[in-house]
Amino acid sequence: MQARRTGGKHKDPMVFGHVRRVLRRIRAERGGAQAPILIQRQVTSPEVMLGFRAALVFALLAAVFAVFLLDRSGLVDNVDGHVSVTDVLYFTMITVTTVGYGDIIPVSDQARLIDAFFVTPVRIFVWFIFLGTAYQLIIQRLIEEWRMTRLQRDLHDHVILCGYGDSGSVAAGELLLRGWDPEQIVVIDSRRDEVQRAAEQGFIGLHGNASSEEMLRVAGVPRALAVIVSVGRDDTTVLTVLTIRQLAKQVRIIARVLEQENVKLVRSSGADVIVSPPRFGGYLMADAVESHGVVEFIGEILSFRGDYQLQEREPRAQEIGRAARDIEGVLVVEVRRGGRRIGCWQDKGIVIEPGDRLLVIDSDAVVAGTA
Repeated sequence: MQARRTGGKHKDPMVFGHVRRVLRRIRAERGGAQAPILIQRQVTSPEVMLGFRAALVFALLAAVFAVFLLDRSGLVDNVDGHVSVTDVLYFTMITVTTVGYGDIIPVSDQARLIDAFFVTPVRIFVWFIFLGTAYQLIIQRLIEEWRMTRLQRDLHDHVILCGYGDSGSVAAGELLLRGWDPEQIVVIDSRRDEVQRAAEQGFIGLHGNASSEEMLRVAGVPRALAVIVSVGRDDTTVLTVLTIRQLAKQVRIIARVLEQENVKLVRSSGADVIVSPPRFGGYLMADAVESHGVVEFIGEILSFRGDYQLQEREPRAQEIGRAARDIEGVLVVEVRRGGRRIGCWQDKGIVIEPGDRLLVIDSDAVVAGTA
């Protein structure tokens, strides 16, 4: 399956003011936590950025010191009449910080021009660095709200992944291999480290409760193509599926269920597809008692990394009207027609018709990825 690209206009894009109100409500649900909700890939770590700013301030101070040192003949010390290197260093610091005690002053025209056209811009820039660091949380919040507004405008036909644990991260990786743009995959998780890990892979990361109606609206559930629910607890899965289905009647919901007894409950909540890793793993382990290659083969055809891929797709134009067994390059396992499942081992002469869905094993990764 190809990733569906963004573009076009949408009926209900969230404007900046509405996004701000939504984010405030989400922060209130989190107990007023100030940590960002939208997590994106970090180009540099906070430690590196802080070190860079400190080095920049030091370099600017060093430049001012060097200029004053070269032109110290234009300075006058009103205390002892002699301007030493220590005096220049002292004058540099109090000038850049705008303290100015008046004990050392520039007296020559050149020294005053240096102070006006070189030191003053440096002073302003240094203060901008300090203020930018001190108020970074406020700036980040404004940037976050602007980015969230842009996401609400651009996102549609995307995949939302609720939970980025072991299963969720594997699912996200498989989507990438199948041609999805990472910016068309939204990850919601209450664990900040997991959201950060997802953001480092290029996904859109949202830090918060996946069962929250506000959070799901921010993720664009009404415009999503599918939602994968892999939150780790079946009770949370039920609540999340119910909330998603209330917000979006048509979105496809794939839910991970741990306890077999909860499968019916999750399905009745609105999930379209139920995946039960314990049950599926049990089948494979039991089969492996007597078989030697089944587990390896099943894992290979399910993963896009293998030499063979099991895929469900519509028939291509050249395949319509031909017998399933005569299609070259793929092995047609099953044909789905009008709600019926027709195994090709049952009807070996079945002819492909328009509207059929084919379950095939394909050995061509490129073709499988672009079908």
